[in-house]
Amino acid sequence: MAKRDYYEVLGVKRGASDAEMKSAYRKLAMQYHPDRNAGDKDSEHRFKEINEAYDVLKDGDKRAAYDRF
Repeated sequence: MAKRDYYEVLGVKRGASDAEMKSAYRKLAMQYHPDRNAGDKDSEHRFKEINEAYDVLKDGDKRAAYDRF
């Protein structure tokens, strides 16, 4: 399965500020957190995807490398 665009995963535009990304991440993380959706494998997968996307986009160096790619 191909990885989705990290901006699309978080639901933000490419030029989004750090605050916008953090807000979107927190909202989605609360919605798909495994403790809130016990036993739901789709939510667990989505939660991991959200964390991976935010981990890359929150770091300026990783984000710049991702944007170049």
